[in-house]
Amino acid sequence: MNTLDTQTFYVGTYTEGASQSEGIYKYELNASGRVRQIGLAVMSENPSFLALSTDKKFLVAINEIKNEDDVGTVESYMVFEDTLILLNRQTSGGAHPCFVNVNENGYVLAANYTGGNVGLLKLEKDGPLSELLDIQQHTGQGTTDRQTAPHAHSAWFNPVDGSIISIDLGTNELWFSSIEPNGQKLIPATPEKLAMNPGDGPRHLTFHPNGKWIYVANELSSSVTRLDRNKDGSYSMGPTVSSLPKGYSAANTCADIHISADGLFVYASNRGHNSIAVMKVNEDDGTLKLLGNKGCGGEGPRNFSLSPDENFILVANQHTNNIVTLKRDPSTGMLKYLSQVEAPTPVCILFN
Repeated sequence: MNTLDTQTFYVGTYTEGASQSEGIYKYELNASGRVRQIGLAVMSENPSFLALSTDKKFLVAINEIKNEDDVGTVESYMVFEDTLILLNRQTSGGAHPCFVNVNENGYVLAANYTGGNVGLLKLEKDGPLSELLDIQQHTGQGTTDRQTAPHAHSAWFNPVDGSIISIDLGTNELWFSSIEPNGQKLIPATPEKLAMNPGDGPRHLTFHPNGKWIYVANELSSSVTRLDRNKDGSYSMGPTVSSLPKGYSAANTCADIHISADGLFVYASNRGHNSIAVMKVNEDDGTLKLLGNKGCGGEGPRNFSLSPDENFILVANQHTNNIVTLKRDPSTGMLKYLSQVEAPTPVCILFN
């Protein structure tokens, strides 16, 4: 249970291979930044990304798998104290779903990496998932060996107008759509797509609170690109900033990205350099400046999260089986290592 002094969060994991994980775990963060594991919330197969309903009564997880039907699955759980109660499981519409999102109306988006598409479902009033309502199938390819086919990596509800932005690493594009009025289909926007810089491999994004700018984390080019909202609601590509320090040339992929609630700082995770990039936002034009990189205390920071009070950043280091707490200075944006705790193949952190 959350109190004034503690915040709880769920951890999505990989359960395959040599992983010691059994599913979704629950942890607690105290006011000093220390983390402890509460325990296994529920057994689940490769629950690599998680989302909560707006009222926080239900948790949705994807199972990053490819079954005999060439699809993965999405699960709905009722949140009950320190456990999760499975309500039902539905197809995600494609193989290896790697991201899930829920909006205030209960619509669910599942981004299927290998399937190269996004599935639309809905949470029923009492929590179960509907059957798959629709699929947005991506087509095309990029310029690198990671981009020979579509690879949907995330899907987002735009807080400005409720529209949908799907990011495809494989086609190197952002795909825009909305849910039709009767709520059963995804309809393409005009324009439908925005191409990123060749070889970027876009992965995740974060919305600036002013509604004018979006920042996209590019996995393959280890960079962050600003998007500018036009008067007609479409987006144009702005400047791109590296998430790595000057002179670093070893292998790296950028993974996750978040912005502080005041809109002053953007953070992005680097796998290879194994750091969190700290970027300052120019309040006048949204331009980013890399202030520095803080080591994340482990390897493979696939996902991270700001604590609800934004005093800390918690980093899920997939390859070293640990979650690291970084103390955040809200005035400078800079980070300081604080502590760590063991976690089995952690790849998603979700505060509740």
